[in-house]
Amino acid sequence: MYTIHQLYDLEHTAAADYLRGFTHPWEALSGIKAMITALGETLSSEEYDQPQPGVWVHKTATVAPTAYLGAPCIIGANTEVRHCAFIRGSALVGEGCVVGNSTELKNVILFDKVQVPHYNYVGDSILGYRSHMGAGSITSNVKSDKQLVRIRTGNGYIDTGLKKMGAMLGDNVEVGCNSVLNPGTVIGRETNVYPLSSVRGVVPERCIHKNNGEIVAKW
Repeated sequence: MYTIHQLYDLEHTAAADYLRGFTHPWEALSGIKAMITALGETLSSEEYDQPQPGVWVHKTATVAPTAYLGAPCIIGANTEVRHCAFIRGSALVGEGCVVGNSTELKNVILFDKVQVPHYNYVGDSILGYRSHMGAGSITSNVKSDKQLVRIRTGNGYIDTGLKKMGAMLGDNVEVGCNSVLNPGTVIGRETNVYPLSSVRGVVPERCIHKNNGEIVAKW
C-alpha cells in the first residue's frame, strides 16, 4: 500500500517518467531538484514564462506579486499561487493547483489539482492528485532526535536512509485543519484525516484517521 503504483495515478503529473524509475515515492526525493531543472529546459517558451533562471510559470497560471518563487520550480497551467506564498525551490507544482497565503513549499512534487491553500508547510513530500491539506496542516520532515527517518508499518519498520522526509499523500487524500504529518508518514488513496490529528507511519487507503489515532475503514 506504499508503492508509487499503489498511491498515485501518474497520468496527473509532469513527473510521471521520473517517478516510474522508482518503487517507493520517498526514493525520488533526492533527485527532485535535478529533475525539475531538466524538465524545465524542455518546456516551450510559447506556453511558459521564465521570470528568472530556473523558474518556469505557465502563461495561464496566476502568481500574486507578493509570492516568492525560488529556483528551480515549475508552476503548471491554471494554477493559483496566492499572496505571500513561499516556494523555496525544488518544487514541481502541477496543473490546476492552489498554493495559498503563507504556504511554504520545499523539495516537493504536487500532482495536478492539489490544494495547499492556507498556512501550510510542505517539505520533502509528494502529494497525489486532488489531495488537499486543510488550513494550518503541515508536514514535519525532520525527526526531533535528528536520526534517519523510518516508516512504521503494520509489519515493522522501513529504513529510508533519509534525514529529511515529510509525507507521501496518495490521490484524493483529505487532511484536516491543524494536523501534523510526522516524518515518514504515508497515507493511502482516498483516506481522510480528522482535524487536529498527529499522524505517523502508514495509513491504509480508503480509511478515516481519527484525531485519537484510531483508524477505521470507510463504508
